[in-house]
Amino acid sequence: MSTGTRARKQIHLAAHFPGVNNTTVWSDPAAGSHIEFSSFAHLARTAERAKFDFLFLAEGLRLREQNGLVYDLDVVGRPDTFTVLAALAAVTDRLGLAGTINSTFNEPYEVARQFATLDHLSAGRAAWNVVTSWDEFTGENFRRGGFLAQDQRYVRAREFLAATATLFDSWSGDEIVADQASGVFLRDPDAGRFAVHSTQFDISGRFAVPRSPQGRPVIFQAGDSEEGREFAAAGADAIFTRHGTLEAGKAFYADVKGRLARHGRTPDSLKILPAATFVLGDTDADAQEKADVIRHQQVSGQTAIKFLEQLWNRDLSSYDPDGPLPAEDPFVGDSHIARGRASVRMHRDPLATARQWRELAEAKNLSIRELIIQVTGRQSFIGTPSAVAAALDEFVQAQASDGFILVPHITPGGLDEFADTVVPLLQERGVFRTEYEGTTLREHLDLPPLPTPRRG
Repeated sequence: MSTGTRARKQIHLAAHFPGVNNTTVWSDPAAGSHIEFSSFAHLARTAERAKFDFLFLAEGLRLREQNGLVYDLDVVGRPDTFTVLAALAAVTDRLGLAGTINSTFNEPYEVARQFATLDHLSAGRAAWNVVTSWDEFTGENFRRGGFLAQDQRYVRAREFLAATATLFDSWSGDEIVADQASGVFLRDPDAGRFAVHSTQFDISGRFAVPRSPQGRPVIFQAGDSEEGREFAAAGADAIFTRHGTLEAGKAFYADVKGRLARHGRTPDSLKILPAATFVLGDTDADAQEKADVIRHQQVSGQTAIKFLEQLWNRDLSSYDPDGPLPAEDPFVGDSHIARGRASVRMHRDPLATARQWRELAEAKNLSIRELIIQVTGRQSFIGTPSAVAAALDEFVQAQASDGFILVPHITPGGLDEFADTVVPLLQERGVFRTEYEGTTLREHLDLPPLPTPRRG
């Protein structure tokens, strides 16, 4: 490999198990279970065979509802994240294992204990995607139901993350000593002792799990809002974003990386990883034709109406998905149509979003279904394997991202073709590993090592 090739920025790749969104084409005969372990194992083994950095699991704490009924395109049943990741640790060797765990409806001690355990079981491959919830609907499943105001969710998240860091750092890593004469003992009798006093937490005691291989899990944050960007810049190792175009990606990348210095951090200490879908074909035209079919499978007429209801906050079941948008404006206020859906919260100004959608629909003469297909699509790489490899590389070399979290439209086999065709081309370009060089996820992501904690 030439010096010029070695100087090219390396691409980070991850696989998303799409169990809680509408990416999956449920009607495809190749679609499998989203709860049986064989599905998780298949996707994880494919990702590891392709030398991906990690597998990413989303999580929902309640089945979402629309018009008072369980949303019928959701997975019926959502298995526990820690249980799945612990099982995957036993059938993989190097692949990172990232789980989405809520900071609103959990407690620092239990989450820190679970992640420290997972990091031990996996020999240093654990990652935590820190998310928040504020809606009372989700909270009804917990004793905190309805307790936390929306404007307090990032306050709790920041203090939650700081509390878990205190717990992880309550062991320095060298306290357990094996002495031939006297057996095993603690060099430091205060190992594991902690105290956290903040607006959200007042806890003290002794943390039960010795320091894990990574010291703490790799920290992910998902969010494009101002609060989310600042939260990521302050303490995350990677940010999961939806910015899909090259120019939008470059702007987001520059903004978030530019915030790091204020927190005493360097640009390499935070990786920016947008979600991305992909469709491969023998020719670019073949791939585009497949992509059009897939988008129409993902967004049926029924699905389009449900998506529109989430913005309009009205019952639109009488509308024709192949007809025009409603003439009436969205109802502004608490959602009474869709409950437990993140997309409801994403539209901070429903009237402004509706105006934009109307302008787009009028300009392109789009029906409801055609509009929803356009406005709900994530960044997609469509083309031959060589074209997709080139496009992925362009994004990363142009500082629009550090890599991608790939979301296949078929579970569990949707990553197989990418692993067999695109990955070898990225390796030929010298921008993706041919073998794992490290053992921990921090090493896969080229993150700076954590300092050894000091107590006293």
